[in-house]
Amino acid sequence: MTLPDSAPQARFMQRAIELAHEGLAQGAGGPFGAVVVMQGQIVGESYNRVLSRLDPTAHAEVEAIRAASREQQSCHLIGAELYASCEPCPMCLAAAQWARVGRIWFAGTRADAARAGFDDAQFHEQFALPPASRQIPAREFLRESARPVFDAWLARPDRSSY
Repeated sequence: MTLPDSAPQARFMQRAIELAHEGLAQGAGGPFGAVVVMQGQIVGESYNRVLSRLDPTAHAEVEAIRAASREQQSCHLIGAELYASCEPCPMCLAAAQWARVGRIWFAGTRADAARAGFDDAQFHEQFALPPASRQIPAREFLRESARPVFDAWLARPDRSSY
């Protein structure tokens, strides 16, 4: 969906794009920026910090979600909107889903990212495969030993659902 440049969303997307430029200028990581908006206010923002933090999970969207969660004092960002300078990768999409983000807006596409050397098509393909057939094979092991910790979680009266 394309909105007019005067739409309120344009201001948030422009900020995400500005953050992408800022991160690039800082040498922090790839050319990506993101903001989290709740009730018309930015509550978290970041640019990609993979290189500066030596952290492969420090994508702009994940960092913005972390900042918003701290600001909101909650891991649930129900009703929030995520503005990303590029279509979120599978990890960032999963983070937005775990945070209960209500809508995602993005500027560049995954094809634009692939053209710039950030091709996540392999990740999309891998998730469709059975765990043992993936590039990094995953296998169930000692399942019965792990079940008691889930039972202990379920027994906690103070547990919080994700």
